[in-house]
Amino acid sequence: MTFQVGEKVVYPNHGVGTIENISSRSFGIQSEKFYLLRLSYNSLTVMVPFSHVDVVGLRKVTKNGEITKVLNYLATGESKSCQDWKDRFKENSAKMQSGSLLEVAEVLKCLVRLQSAKPLSFREKKMLDRARIMLVTELATSRAMKEPEAADVLGRALSKSNLKFPEPL
Repeated sequence: MTFQVGEKVVYPNHGVGTIENISSRSFGIQSEKFYLLRLSYNSLTVMVPFSHVDVVGLRKVTKNGEITKVLNYLATGESKSCQDWKDRFKENSAKMQSGSLLEVAEVLKCLVRLQSAKPLSFREKKMLDRARIMLVTELATSRAMKEPEAADVLGRALSKSNLKFPEPL
């Protein structure tokens, strides 16, 4: 998969970013091309080698059809989670790293439901916040809206499941 300078992409477990530059670096006799990516959420800069794009899971921003599936899942889908926090954290971490927006929504819904029953651990609170940020930024980018509007759309969908969209940390 190839991307152009200025294109919005998704870096799994970190969210939406913009391709700022494409450059080459030499390592001894070997040369490698890189995407220089600036993440929207925290302005972190990441260099992704062309040869690792598939391994890392760099992808284009989700299209509207997939966004509709995510909103439907938040509104009506069933979330299941492991009772043991270690297993749940491991399962949720794998979903966050998968790069799938629907799996990120599953993590968010699972943790919101759990949070309504009992306090989350520090690590789960951080994961919930990261899932929230990833959903908001990708929805905002995909539908060309501001982030507060995207948070409202996600909040309305989640409220149909009698759950409250989490506030940022």
